[in-house]
Amino acid sequence: MKQKTDQEIIALFFERDESAILETEKKYKGYCLSVAHNILGDAGDAEECVSETWWKAWKAIPPARPKVLKLFLAKITRNLAFDLYRKNRAEKRNAGVTLSLEELQECTADTADTPERIMEAEEMRESINRFLRALPERECDVFLRRYFFGENIRTIAGEYVLKEANVRKILSRTRGKLADFLRKEEWVDEKRDAV
Repeated sequence: MKQKTDQEIIALFFERDESAILETEKKYKGYCLSVAHNILGDAGDAEECVSETWWKAWKAIPPARPKVLKLFLAKITRNLAFDLYRKNRAEKRNAGVTLSLEELQECTADTADTPERIMEAEEMRESINRFLRALPERECDVFLRRYFFGENIRTIAGEYVLKEANVRKILSRTRGKLADFLRKEEWVDEKRDAV
């Protein structure tokens, strides 16, 4: 049987046809498992996140009408995986995710979960999106694969036929550009050391 297009799947969600979940799972389960596993490092936890992704998508569509279903699902999966990671981090350690998050903290201000910081988070997200849209495509892809999808450097290097050292350089340069950008946008103190 032919796989449904994203638009056909979204139409099923809007019709409240439960086959939307089955079609979504058929088409995107492997991809979403990969996203979750990159963050969690545990197949069982990744499976749990992906199962919850279908439920969250069912609740979100409608009213949401994703432009790119794959990215919409990846964002849900990623958020669920990070929530589960935070919940389990006292018991389980995933050095890859910890390292990638620590790398990014080098170019952002220290944050505490205060109401003011939470309110500013949306504005900062928009600033970072502007920064990412201005990057060359490969640089943006490498950055997102590392920090959004939690992929390890070896996997990224293999995908782009680069040496791991080159991927590290790209990431380091991009973090430096991000730090400069955030300073110019006044998200980070000027006195903070450059990355």
